[in-house]
Amino acid sequence: MILENTLPILLSRLDFAFITSMHILWTPVTIGMSWLLFLLEWAWLRSGNEKWYRLQRFFEKLFIVNFGAGVATGVTMEMAFGILYGPFSQAVGPFFGNILGFETITAFMYEAGFIGLMIFGWGKIGKGMHLFSTFNVALSSSLSAMWILVANGWMQSPTGVVLKNGLFQVTNWWTAIFNPNFDIGFPHMWIATLELSLFFFAAVSAWFILKNRNADLFTTLLKPTLLALIVITPLQIFIGDELGREVAADQPTSLAAMEGHFHTYLANGKPDTSWNLIAIPDVQAGKNLFSIQIPHVLSLLETHTWNGVVTGMDHFPVKDRPNVWVPFYAFRIMVAIGFFLFFMALWGNLLRLRGEFTAEKLRRHPNFLRLMVFSGFLPYLAVWTGWWTREIGRQPWVVYGLMRTWQGVSHMSVGAESLWFAGYIAFELMVWSGAWYFFSRIIKKGPDLDSPVVGSSDTAASGGGIAQPSFAKPTLEKAR
Repeated sequence: MILENTLPILLSRLDFAFITSMHILWTPVTIGMSWLLFLLEWAWLRSGNEKWYRLQRFFEKLFIVNFGAGVATGVTMEMAFGILYGPFSQAVGPFFGNILGFETITAFMYEAGFIGLMIFGWGKIGKGMHLFSTFNVALSSSLSAMWILVANGWMQSPTGVVLKNGLFQVTNWWTAIFNPNFDIGFPHMWIATLELSLFFFAAVSAWFILKNRNADLFTTLLKPTLLALIVITPLQIFIGDELGREVAADQPTSLAAMEGHFHTYLANGKPDTSWNLIAIPDVQAGKNLFSIQIPHVLSLLETHTWNGVVTGMDHFPVKDRPNVWVPFYAFRIMVAIGFFLFFMALWGNLLRLRGEFTAEKLRRHPNFLRLMVFSGFLPYLAVWTGWWTREIGRQPWVVYGLMRTWQGVSHMSVGAESLWFAGYIAFELMVWSGAWYFFSRIIKKGPDLDSPVVGSSDTAASGGGIAQPSFAKPTLEKAR
């Protein structure tokens, strides 16, 4: 117990938490926005409507900045595994090495080949080939997310391996890859990338409409965005509920922390089915010092029955219990945001059904537009709190039930930990500040409405559909 609470281990955990929290700001938007860029380009080619082209080129600039920030912060993630979690990296090498290798081949190398065509190929390759390149950027980024969730899902529910001679040796690759947590954890995360990107689009559109800048153009985008959100937001709530049930089955200590659920049974022997709306948890005392409860709701959520048994903290030793404060309140923030975003999708579609969806009429609803701008930041917070719930709820295990966190941490001095922590903070904040600086400049400038549409004519200025080679004939002027 003493080993698990030393200051260097705490610093390692805080350092890695900071690095992952900064990295996860960028990667979900990259994944979701790449699919939306593909759809905008497809809509332009299918309809010939120049608006979709202008919107695609505008948001592509924001995508490029986001992609660059994601790559930069991803490098620190690789460093952190070796520096902060050396023993863990060595132990999981037989599994993680292959999984991250698959990601490199099927995602990084794949994406690298097409993202250059997507960004620099306008006017140099055919329109169909450019659309194909954009599609492959979207597909490869989703494959990257898949492999990462394979690895992280395995840490939550490790299957298909045995721990032998300090190494996790794979006995069944199929079981290890398609672990119980991955099956629902990956869809939950992938839908989150779409939801985040759609609200990013909606927030930027609402801001331009509110400012009456290119309002008609962004109203055109806001309509299908809200139609997509009326499907995505409730779907995410449903998938999140399914993931909660999976966690209850395979990681009961995490579920108990998320719900502040200390007692499996009441004093009278009946199952404790109450759901804690808010609470003041005390892990050492094994109870909530204060709570507001709603009877039967916890049972309905986790077992879909009225009086189902949900395992509480009292079934596990104190040393095996995670911190409750962070998962408990982070989980509630995530859920509250999910329902609020669903409400915003409903509100927007109600305005559309009432015929209020022109730029002029939307400006008569400034509160809706302001809240939509605000909603652009909420999915980021939801991703953060969801990830914190997932990672802190797994503690004190780095691989649930098999390797404790203190066993996987590089045992460094406080001075060394502090030095790395300060360096990472400085680097991550520099990337964050630079990205938001360029974001603000791009948004302030707005979409380019003046340059010719690619392929609109055969002139060199337009870029054409395919670049045509030309060879200048050299001439020599005779000296007189």
